[in-house]
Order: sequence, then C-alpha cells, then structure tokens
Amino acid sequence: MRRPVLLLCLLALLHTAFLQTANAADSPKHEIRAVWLTTVYGLDWPKRPATSASGIKAQQQELCRILDKLQDANFNTIFLQVRLRGDVIWNSAIEPASQVFSGKTGTMPGYDPLAFAIEEIHKRGMECHAWFVTYPLGTEKSIREQGNLSVVKRHPELCVLHKGEWYLDPGMPGTSDYIISLVREVVNGYDIDGIHFDYIRYPEQAKSFPDKKSFARYGNKRPLSEWRRSNINQLMIRVYDVVKAEKPWVQVSSSPLGKYNRIPKMPNAGWTAYESVHQDPQYWMARGKQDMIVPMMYYLNNNFYPFVDDWVENSNGRLVVPGLGAYRMVKDEGDWNISHITDQIDYTRRHGGDGSTFFRTEHVLDNPKGLYSVLKDNYYQHPALLPPLNWLNADAPGKPQQPDVELIGDELKISWQPVTDQPGAHTYTLYFSTIDSINTASPASILLTGIRETTVFLPVDLSREAGYTFSVSASSRYHIESKPSNETFYYLINFPK
Repeated sequence: MRRPVLLLCLLALLHTAFLQTANAADSPKHEIRAVWLTTVYGLDWPKRPATSASGIKAQQQELCRILDKLQDANFNTIFLQVRLRGDVIWNSAIEPASQVFSGKTGTMPGYDPLAFAIEEIHKRGMECHAWFVTYPLGTEKSIREQGNLSVVKRHPELCVLHKGEWYLDPGMPGTSDYIISLVREVVNGYDIDGIHFDYIRYPEQAKSFPDKKSFARYGNKRPLSEWRRSNINQLMIRVYDVVKAEKPWVQVSSSPLGKYNRIPKMPNAGWTAYESVHQDPQYWMARGKQDMIVPMMYYLNNNFYPFVDDWVENSNGRLVVPGLGAYRMVKDEGDWNISHITDQIDYTRRHGGDGSTFFRTEHVLDNPKGLYSVLKDNYYQHPALLPPLNWLNADAPGKPQQPDVELIGDELKISWQPVTDQPGAHTYTLYFSTIDSINTASPASILLTGIRETTVFLPVDLSREAGYTFSVSASSRYHIESKPSNETFYYLINFPK
C-alpha cells in the first residue's frame, strides 16, 4: 500500500482541521478546486525536454512536486493540457508527440506523459481531465517545424490560414470527425476522468476568418453567424454522445469566453462568446451536452459578478466553475490584489457556483501576493468532495463495512473492505473526529477524500493519549456518495491502565 503523499502527522491534521476562520467555516463539503496545467511551450510542465534517463526522471519529479503542492492545498481537479497545437502528449496514432517533452516533434520522451500524469494525479486523490485545444494548429513557423507530421500536411482540406496561424475549419464536416477520433483515442486508451475543450470557437477577428469555400458548400443559405454556431454545436453534441457511449462517467466540459452575451446589467459587454466568436455554450447545457462549464472569467467587478449569475441561471443543473485569472496578479498582467480573487471565490460560493479553476498552475504555486497561502490555509483548509453528477442517473454505492484500526509502529493503519470487486470503480472518503461521533456533513470532518485504495497509514504521536473516531464512505465515478460506514473508535495509549 502506497503511503498518502505529503500526509502530515495525524495530531497536526486534527489540530488544524478545527481551526475555523470565517471563510473556511463557509467552505462547502462539495466543491471543484481546479487548475489548468499548461504544457504548451512548457509553461507549467515540463520546463525542459528530456533527452536522457536522468532527464526523464527530472521531468517526472517536476510534475510530482507540482502535484504535491496542489494536494497539500486540497485541490481536487487537474485540467491537463494534452493537445497543444496539433500535437499531443500521449502515444497517438493520429497526431505527433509534442516536442516540449522530448525536444523533437513526433518523438516520445521515453515514457507516456499522459499515462504517468494520470497515475500520479490519481495517487493524490485528484481527478485528471484531458484538456484539448480544439481548432488552433499553430503558427506558420510551428507548422514548418512539424513538417510532414502536421495536420496541415496530412489533411490540408481541413485547414485554413488566418492572421498568420493555422486552424482547423469548423465548417468542414471532416473536422468534427478528426477531433472525435482524437477524443476516442484518449477515452478508450486512458483512465481519464474528463474531456475538456478550450478554444472551441472561432478565433479573434472572426469576421475575416477564411471559410468562404466551406460556407458556400455547406451553409445552406443560412446566415453566416448562425451556420458557424451550428458547426460548433454539432461537434459538441457528437462528442458528448461518443464519450458517454464509451465511458458514461467521463465528464465533458469546456472553457468558453467568460461572457456569454450582452446582458441587461452590461449591455456593452464587449467581447462575448455568442456574438463575437460564435460559441453557444448555453445551448450545449440546455441540450444536456455538457457536464461542466468553466468560463474564462478573467475580469473584475461588473464584468465578473453578473456574468456568474447568468451562467448559473442558464446551466440546466450542470456544474458552473468560473475560471479565475490568477495570472492577473502578475504586475504586467493587471497587478490585481489578493482580494480581487478571494472576493470572486466568495461570490461564486454564495451564488450557486460549484467551485473555481485557476489559470494557470504556476501563477498559483508561485504564491503571488499570498494566493497559494490563503487558499491552503483558509479557503481550501479542509478537503472537499467533488459535486455529484446527478443528471447521469447513477446509483449510490453500497455502504462500506466499518473500518479496522490498528497501531503499527508509530502509524495507525486504517483499512476497510472494497464495496465492489471492480478495480477503479470507486473512491473513498475517510471521516474522523476526536469525540465519539462524527458529523459527516461538515467539511472539517473530512480527513482524506478521493482515496483509490482501501488502506491508509496515519503517523501519530505516541507520547500523547488521544481518542479518534473514523468512518468511511464510497463514491462512484459519478461522484455519488454512499452512506457512511458505522464508526470505529480507537483510543491511542502506549501504556497499560
């Protein structure tokens, strides 16, 4: 049994778990706490390519350090960029491996980065969602570097050049088939928890996007903007249905522009998803073809708050997880104060949001203006379960048996029986208390969650007498939680009475 990563001494955990602050006391039991982990240009990971065995080890250790810090702050979801600009980070038969890992396009770095990342993310009780950059393919320079491996060379009929960058043309029916083939490869080949789409829209300055030929051929005399929206709509519908047919628990989400369209409170909203880039994510949710929407809401004040309300009001019961601009705290990117971010977390919690996602990972872990510290010590002080995907009509798992607790050396071994013999079908949440009963409705009672095994080891201080009560619950891959087990009370004492 692998020891939980970075697990603190049990007494220290028990002490901090009951230190309530105003925001921590208000933290929900169920909440998505996510980051976008960017691989393009090695922005978050990897910082340098691996060209040797030692380079591979360093690259893998780099990711583990990132994940350790996220786990230590009780993050539970990673949006991992797996498709960059027509290149990928998995062993694909369709697109070339990205050069950021090995230094050479089309060459894997001696291991499968996606498989490795999924395993390490799962070990730490978090979910891994595969983040696809959908239509952009890269600059003319990057396409030349990819050579004959690029999709521009292999499928020129699907590609157009716009403002110095290549794109898949959403208006070509073959484009949807091509993207779906990549999605199938990931869903069927990896134990992924979600498929997440970025840049599933027309690009900036969309009015000049060169799709006249595809529009003339397939537009059926509809208005251009309506036809463009329908192209993306049909892709999202098809993707959702394909994913659910293969693995119905795999979530489908996207990160549209932060403002859907102009609303009464902000009639001059500027750049919007619906009008400016032909995205219609509210349609996707209304049709039940999204499990989660993660709008990029890198704005302040009235450019943020009323649009959160708009997303929640039009979510059709799906998860709404605003994307927050941690990068905006950097001096050259806006020089935001810490309160700009924490106020947005507070508002999202109070007004029906299901969590927050931060762009990007490095801008959280570098602790700009104390952001990482305030998340770890306050907002994310306690672990949180993932919100249940109730619309997928999944049943709750059976109630686990009462856990066994025994002292082995200076550790408590807590173990329980699996609720099914299907590997990977469930995760577990371990609750605790220092009295003889547990309030499992309180996030302060969660010791660990997202556990994929049935044994944990907790270091204890043998010099102090203490009583502990434990209970465990099971959650399906739809995040539906069982009833908690019966409680086990254990009294730690190192001398006979």
